[in-house]
Amino acid sequence: MNSSSSSRSVPTRRELLLVVGLLVLVIFVSRNDAIVFSPESVKFDDVRETGVRTRFPETPLRDPWLTWGEIPPETTVVAHAPGWTMFDQLYVLNGTLYIVSSTRSTFPELRFMYSTGAEVQIDPDLEQDAKRLPTDKEIRIISPIEARRIFGTSATRIDGPNWLVNDPKQYITHYYHWTAEILFGLWRAYSSLDPHITPDGVTSLPPPRRLLFTHVGCSEWRDYASMNEWVLRGAFPSISMEFSNDWADRAKLGRPFVFDRVLIADRSAARLGGIYGSSWRYSSGAFTLPGSPNWWFSVRNNVLEFSGLAKEWVLAPDPGAIATRQKFVITYISRQGWGRRMLREKDHEELVRQLMHLKDRYGYEVNVVNMDKLPRAEQLQLAARTTIMMGLHGNGLTSLVWMRPTPRSTVIEFFYPQGWAWDYQHITRTLGMVHYGVWNNTTFTSPDVPERQNFVDGFQGNDIPVDGVVVADLARQRLQLDQTDK
Repeated sequence: MNSSSSSRSVPTRRELLLVVGLLVLVIFVSRNDAIVFSPESVKFDDVRETGVRTRFPETPLRDPWLTWGEIPPETTVVAHAPGWTMFDQLYVLNGTLYIVSSTRSTFPELRFMYSTGAEVQIDPDLEQDAKRLPTDKEIRIISPIEARRIFGTSATRIDGPNWLVNDPKQYITHYYHWTAEILFGLWRAYSSLDPHITPDGVTSLPPPRRLLFTHVGCSEWRDYASMNEWVLRGAFPSISMEFSNDWADRAKLGRPFVFDRVLIADRSAARLGGIYGSSWRYSSGAFTLPGSPNWWFSVRNNVLEFSGLAKEWVLAPDPGAIATRQKFVITYISRQGWGRRMLREKDHEELVRQLMHLKDRYGYEVNVVNMDKLPRAEQLQLAARTTIMMGLHGNGLTSLVWMRPTPRSTVIEFFYPQGWAWDYQHITRTLGMVHYGVWNNTTFTSPDVPERQNFVDGFQGNDIPVDGVVVADLARQRLQLDQTDK
């Protein structure tokens, strides 16, 4: 054997295969930006006999049943205000809700929890419309013994938490009603379980797993501006949805189901509560429940991060301090050109001139926008940066829910003189901000507001007056508040 052959060894077939395999892996990773986990990156606690443990929580794939012997577990009410009721162990069979309890008298009246889901009348006389009051077809309270006879010894679990909306589609396809009534009320009622939500929106509550509609089809929940889906997917990216056809599917199966936990929203039931008459707002009852002063930040911050807003505007543990180091922002949401409910053109132009004077004199950022002309993400980002939001009563003011509450945060809403609606005043105040109504050259704020809604002649018209000097001066006063003033 010569010296050259003795200094080398011929690669074996196994070694060649290893080299080829490593080369293929390197090429794959470089082309696909793949992440390779080395053995050192796997902790001992993450290893089982079958390999690396999944990072997802275990699901009860083989335990979908709630079973019992003689009697089923009883239903409990976790939280309740008229129109907003959270249950544990709520049963469903053939489309009917069943409350199982040996103490029927401890539950609120059924009419304050559930209805037929029929459309509601716009007039606020609150007469009990027989078409909306629940019957045994919608909801029943039964004893455990009767439940054993009806359900047998088991029910299929619908794991939770779940949200169920028992409203017709009447108001759902509207940004305001979707976000500032339904979502507002659902989260306010649900968040009553966590009184310690932080200003950063951190909460111990798991997000809702499902949103169910009993009377709304799968194509009937989106609004014309496509804001509803943006808000929902931004707030709860993993939520699943079921609609009226899914509800009918479950009913046709003829099998009992049981919600681990479900929060039910019902507009008709809310209207029967005494608190409703103070503001005529669907979500008002939910605010009678306990909760954190930071309750809304969990939803707000999720949606704003989804919209691409800079972190310093999303997370604000000291909102008062933020207001001192950021430029104040005035946003006038114009409806000119909308064709319905518009300012007199000369008043609109004068208002813009007066706002621009504030910009020139004090350095405020002034935005005059038609919200429907902006991309959705820009609408939310602008609202989140806004200190003073103003405009005619209308859908565009819904974006006030993304503002950051500070001592100066204010909503200024224009009305035809003597006209009044509670919508945006209610939302503004529940978020801890200040609301002013304007009748031409007259301004007013709580508690000196009209007692009842009033859609006077001219309310929906295109000749609504407003004094731009008065409005601009009000904005200036709000922005020049001493830091300790509210």
